[in-house]
Amino acid sequence: MFPAAPLTVLLSLALTSGLASAAQTVRIASYNLRYDSQPDSITVQQSLDNLPDPLQAPTYYGKKGEQPWSTRRIKVYQNLNNEGIILAGFQEALVRQVTDLATLFGDGWGWVGVGRDDGVAAGEFSPIFYKKSDVQLVSNDSFWLSNTPFEPSKFPGAGSFRICTATSLVLKSGPAAPVHFTYLNTHLDDQSDDQRRLAASMMLVRARYEAYKTGGPVIITGDFNSPATGTDSGAYQIITGQIAPVAVNATFAAKYAVPNATLPDFKVLDLKAETPREYVSGEYATYTGFTAPGDGSVYTRIDFVYGGSNGKWTADAYRVGTSLTDDGVLASDHRPVFADITLH
Repeated sequence: MFPAAPLTVLLSLALTSGLASAAQTVRIASYNLRYDSQPDSITVQQSLDNLPDPLQAPTYYGKKGEQPWSTRRIKVYQNLNNEGIILAGFQEALVRQVTDLATLFGDGWGWVGVGRDDGVAAGEFSPIFYKKSDVQLVSNDSFWLSNTPFEPSKFPGAGSFRICTATSLVLKSGPAAPVHFTYLNTHLDDQSDDQRRLAASMMLVRARYEAYKTGGPVIITGDFNSPATGTDSGAYQIITGQIAPVAVNATFAAKYAVPNATLPDFKVLDLKAETPREYVSGEYATYTGFTAPGDGSVYTRIDFVYGGSNGKWTADAYRVGTSLTDDGVLASDHRPVFADITLH
């Protein structure tokens, strides 16, 4: 049974700290981390021990380009910890990055997810982190965004294996608790538009099934590598109901089928468009590359927060954060995204 009274849930891929302190507000975060492309043997504790004097002015923009994960990880954590989040969905995280963040967030947090290359620890994860005091994990699973979704597999022509992490959750904090909801987190291919279209179609099937099964809200986050407009926008257009989905694996479709005429027009809605405009931040791009400040040549919006069209949620605020600090370090080549959502 679901409570009639609403509880505000903040989906924070990077919202303002003022919103985090609002009454009945919960925050979720999603962030493409940029994979650990410059591995080293520096421990989390060593990175913490080497943090500079907070009262000493940096050399402004003294660092250029991509920095090692051992430099970036503390800034990722600071970006999110300062927001008061209770949920976080990440993309492009290798196992070291997952375990580093688990160390930084501490024992009060749990996480789920698998490496996309073998279903265990190899390759990138799309993990979901949750704060145990506020969120209860009911169940989770992962499926591959390919023609064989129940085993580690790559879509023909795709650059990489691609995976979706699916969770069934209960928000157990706040006056309206418990609130049952579904949260999916993913990262679509950067090379194959056909893969992105299939992935969007599969996620639409799964999201519709979860909306039918639970009767509760469904939230999707991720790097779709598909902007809202243009030649590569097929995945965005499919999942938002603008064009028809493509055929998916028959076993997958049967497993997540719903009765005929149930949620026939189900789609997901872009929370940036669903939020009152005065509560939408001015930043647009979510991908910036490791470019110098002011160089917008590669900027684009490919990271999204969606809500299922079955409702049970209200979008209250949406914000794209920053990955740049005064010393010139970019915590990632993506920016974090924050969205405030009231779950009903």
